[in-house]
Amino acid sequence: MPSTPVPEFRSRVIAVELDGDGAHPASWRKAHHDPQALLGGQRIRETVQAADIAGFHVATFKDSRVVDPGSTGIAGRIDAIQRAAFAAPITRSIGLVPEAGTIFTEPFHVATQLASLDYSSLGRAGWLVTADNTAKEARSVGRTPLPEGEAASEAADVVQASRRLWDSWEDDAVIRDVATGRYVDRDKLHYADFDGERFSVKGPSIIPRPLQGQLVVFAPAELIPAVEADVALVSADTTDALPQAAQAAAAAGAPRTLVELDVILDSRGQAAEDRLAELDSYEEWTGGARYVGSAEGLVELLTTLFAAADGVRLKPAVLDVDLPELANKVLPELHRSGLVVPPLPGATLRETFGLPRPANRFAAA
Repeated sequence: MPSTPVPEFRSRVIAVELDGDGAHPASWRKAHHDPQALLGGQRIRETVQAADIAGFHVATFKDSRVVDPGSTGIAGRIDAIQRAAFAAPITRSIGLVPEAGTIFTEPFHVATQLASLDYSSLGRAGWLVTADNTAKEARSVGRTPLPEGEAASEAADVVQASRRLWDSWEDDAVIRDVATGRYVDRDKLHYADFDGERFSVKGPSIIPRPLQGQLVVFAPAELIPAVEADVALVSADTTDALPQAAQAAAAAGAPRTLVELDVILDSRGQAAEDRLAELDSYEEWTGGARYVGSAEGLVELLTTLFAAADGVRLKPAVLDVDLPELANKVLPELHRSGLVVPPLPGATLRETFGLPRPANRFAAA
C-alpha cells in the first residue's frame, strides 16, 4: 500500500451507483422516463446531475461486456469510462468513478483513458477496479479465463502498471517553450518499465500526469492487499456484518473503506416491503446487505455504519423512485448531523476522501 501517511478523515462519503434504471433487475418496470431517453445520453444526464445537486460525493458506473443474467437484465451498456466522461462537463462536484476491468483489457489504454477522464472532470476521477474472470467475459474478446486463483495477481499487476504510467510524466514535464519550440522537457518523461506475469509496459504514457497525480483507486475488499487501492468496497451478507468487514478491510491496509448497501425506501405512500415484493414478483433481487424501510431508519443505520467505515456506496433499487427519496430525506439529515459534509465544487476526489496528492515516484528517485 502507499507509504505516504494518511491524514485524519472526519467527513463520511456517500457514493451512489447509477447503472441503468436501478440495482433491482426489474427496475425498468418502474422507471419514469421514456425508453428513448436512453439514447443520446439523456438518462445519464438526468441521474448524474440529480446526484450531483443532491450532494452525493461519488457516482459509480457499472461496466460489463456481457448481458446481465435474468430475463430483465441490461442487454448492453455504453463503456463506463465513456459514460463518466460524458458526465464530467455537466457536473460540478461529484466524483466520477467508472468500473474498468483488469483481466481482459489492455493496461496501457485503461491507464490513459482514466488519465484523460481526470482532466475532463478537473480532478474528480476515480477507478473502480474489477477482476471478473468469467468464461463469458473471456469469450467476448476471444480469450480463455485465467487459471483459478490468479485473477487478483493479474489485477494487482494492471493497477501497478497504471500507477507507473501515471507517474511517467513529472508534474512539470510540459514546458511549452515557444522560443525553442519544445513542448515537453524530455528529461522529465520516464519509462514505466513494468514487467508483470503476463504482460509488460514500456511507456511512457501518451497523457501527462493526471491532475490528482494518481487517481483514487477503488477495489473490492477481497482484492486487497494484493491490489494497491485507496478505497476498499466492503460487502457482507447482512447489515450487521458490515462493520466487522469494514474493520477487517482497514486492517488489511485500505486507507479508506466504503460499505456496500442495497436500498429500497418507502415512497409516495407505498411501503418499501410492498415495493420490493412487487419487483421480486417479476424477478428476485439477489445480492448482499440490504436496507428496506423508511428514510429515517436508513439515516439511523448509516450513522451506525459510519462508526466503522469511512462511507457507504448505496445501490438504489429504482433510481427514479429511490434517488429522490435519498436526495430529499436522507442526505439533508446526514448533512444536518455533521457526519457528512457536502462535496465542494472545485475539490478533487482525493481531497474529498482526505487523501494527499502523492509524490511522483520517478521525480522522487
